[in-house]
Amino acid sequence: MAVLRDVGALLRLRGFRRLLAVRLLSQSADGVYQVALAAYVVFSPERQTSAAAIASAMAVLLLPYSLIGPFAGVLLDRWHRRQVLLCGNLLRAALAGATAALILAEVPDWLFYLSALTVTAVNRFILACLSAALPHVVADERQLVTANALSPTAGTIAATAGAGAVFALRLTGWQSDAGVVLLGAGIYLGAALTALGLGRDQLGPRGLSRLRFGPAVAGTARGLLEGLAHLSQHRRAARALTAMALMRFCYGALTVMVLMLSRYAWTGDSTEGPVDSAAAATGLSLLGMAVALSAAGYFAAALVTPWTAGRLGPTGWITACALAAAVLEPALGITFAPAPVLTATFFLGFTTQGAKIATDTVIQSTVDDAFRGRVFALYDMLFNVAFVGAAGLAAVILPPDGRSAALVGIVALLYGATALALWRFRTTARLRAGAG
Repeated sequence: MAVLRDVGALLRLRGFRRLLAVRLLSQSADGVYQVALAAYVVFSPERQTSAAAIASAMAVLLLPYSLIGPFAGVLLDRWHRRQVLLCGNLLRAALAGATAALILAEVPDWLFYLSALTVTAVNRFILACLSAALPHVVADERQLVTANALSPTAGTIAATAGAGAVFALRLTGWQSDAGVVLLGAGIYLGAALTALGLGRDQLGPRGLSRLRFGPAVAGTARGLLEGLAHLSQHRRAARALTAMALMRFCYGALTVMVLMLSRYAWTGDSTEGPVDSAAAATGLSLLGMAVALSAAGYFAAALVTPWTAGRLGPTGWITACALAAAVLEPALGITFAPAPVLTATFFLGFTTQGAKIATDTVIQSTVDDAFRGRVFALYDMLFNVAFVGAAGLAAVILPPDGRSAALVGIVALLYGATALALWRFRTTARLRAGAG
């Protein structure tokens, strides 16, 4: 099978293997940490949860990074990316340890969210760095498509495995959220030590500008404008990024819906009054199934995307993914029953990851390396804004138990509009090419 041959060729590349190992450890720790936070914030028997509370938590955790994201991009183009992976994971290990201490101390929510925010901010920084570094360990453009399918998808599966380990611990009676967060801190430390196996200069950027922190930050505004101007000159990349942001918005709204369905509608727990601890445990198990099915969709996308993107083109494959989501999401989600909604999580994981792989490839193959870090940081920034915006929409529309036909309809229309816009752009480009 061609895909397996390509994966085998990639795994023979020493630099790729080590970068992949850093990603796997880092993202498995993300899965552990994020599920520990979800269990503490959403499924803790001591807490009542609402869509507005979830949206507020997402805003606190993600929106501030939208402000520092461009700074991160400028610095990614000025710092050795290997050092970013090393120091960033060391910092996250320390910050996760601090979060565990705050959980044990039962501090006010704002202090807990502040600690979690710092871990999330560094996480986005590292994900952008991993994407920007990938072309430095995979030189062949054809292999780069497969690498973009394998690396982020393997990272997502690693995050799911980390999350699954937490779900398994909870089902066996483990109730210490602080202990789980400390487990994540240990894995972050392992990712940092693994990064030492890469050469200091191996991941670029080429022509490194050795500016100190102060001058680098002072030039951030100019650098951001330069990055945006560079992206505006590469319309194919800009369109793919915009489409991915819209699909991320849809995915974020549905994530909040599934959280609320898992917490209340599927367990029969009351949205008012005392919280049923057995219902909360059942809801956490159902959410675990949703995460596992979504990860299975991610894995399937990694197998299929190199072949389909090779035949449809990356933009054509993004269009197909958006169109499929526009059809399947209302067909399966409108029932609000566990079986069809959980099935939808598989297909939405597949279409979202398939579109992301294609988008990553478009950006990496059309954006100059000197600007790649800034563009990927902007990419992550759009992800955060889209996800938080979707959570805000869900907070306004969703009833307490999570059932909302209006939200399902809005998301389906957005998916359909994305597919239609990409199809029109692609058709117009072909007509112009034929006329030329």
